[in-house]
Amino acid sequence: MYLTTTISVAMVLFLIGLECVLLLSTGTLINQVKENARVEIVFTPNADTSDFNRMKEMLDASDYCLEARFISAEQALKEHIEYLGEDPSKFLGFNPLTASYEMRVRANYANNDSLAVIENRLMTLPYVDKVIYQKDLLTILNHNIHQLSVLLLGVVLLLLFISLALIGNTIRLQIYAQRFLINTMKLVGATSWMIKAPILRKNMTMGFIAGVLAVLAIAAVYYYVDVHMGVQLFPLSWQNVTFVVGVVILIGLLITLFASLFATGRYIRMKTNTMYEI
Repeated sequence: MYLTTTISVAMVLFLIGLECVLLLSTGTLINQVKENARVEIVFTPNADTSDFNRMKEMLDASDYCLEARFISAEQALKEHIEYLGEDPSKFLGFNPLTASYEMRVRANYANNDSLAVIENRLMTLPYVDKVIYQKDLLTILNHNIHQLSVLLLGVVLLLLFISLALIGNTIRLQIYAQRFLINTMKLVGATSWMIKAPILRKNMTMGFIAGVLAVLAIAAVYYYVDVHMGVQLFPLSWQNVTFVVGVVILIGLLITLFASLFATGRYIRMKTNTMYEI
C-alpha cells in the first residue's frame, strides 16, 4: 500500500516539478527575447578613437550593457551596401555614415522608461550624435510578455491546485484503509497524538522519498532534453536547481503532513458504528 501511494505521490510531484521547470524555462526565454533588443549609439562625424575608447569603458562599467559591438564608419558603409545594394559614397563623394556602438541591454532595462534614462545620459556626451532604438517594438514586446506571463501563471496555478488535490486524496485514501486500526488504538486508550505520530512519520517519510524520486525523474528528463535533443530548458545554476528540488520535496513533505493530520483526526473523532457506513 505504501509503495503504491509513494509512486502515486511521486508522479504528482513530478508534474509539480515540471511546472517549476516550465516557469524557469519561460523566464529564461523571456530574458533572451528582451536581451535581443538592440540600441544603436551613433557618434558625431568628428568623433575620434579616444572617444570610441571612452565610450567602451563607460559601457563596460555600466550595469545596463550586456554586450556592445563597435561598428566603424567603413564597416557601416559595407553593411549598408550589402543590405540595400547601393553605395551612397559613389554619388555623394564621401561616406555619410559614422561610427557607432550596437548595444544589447540587460533584460530588466529592456523597456522604454529605462532606455529613455539611458538615452538622456548618453546624449549629454559631446561625441554622441543620437541614440536609436525601436520604442514601438519594445512597447508591443513588453505588452505581449506581460499577457503571456499572466496566462502562464494562471495555467501553473491551476495545475498546482489539481496536483495538490490529487496528493491530498491519495493520502486520505491510504489512511482510510487504516480507519479500523485507528479506531482500535483509540478504544484501547491511545491518545490522539500517539495515534497520529507513527502515521505522520510514515507518510512524511513517504512524501520525502516520493520527492526524491520526482527530482531524479526531472533530472533524467532534463538530461535527455539537453543532451539528446540539444535544447537547454534553463541555466543550471545553484539557484535554479535549489528552487526545483526545494519546491518538489517541500510540497511532498507539507502535503503529506497536513493531509495525514486532517484524515487521521477525522477517523479519531469518528464513532465506531459510523465507520461501517463510509
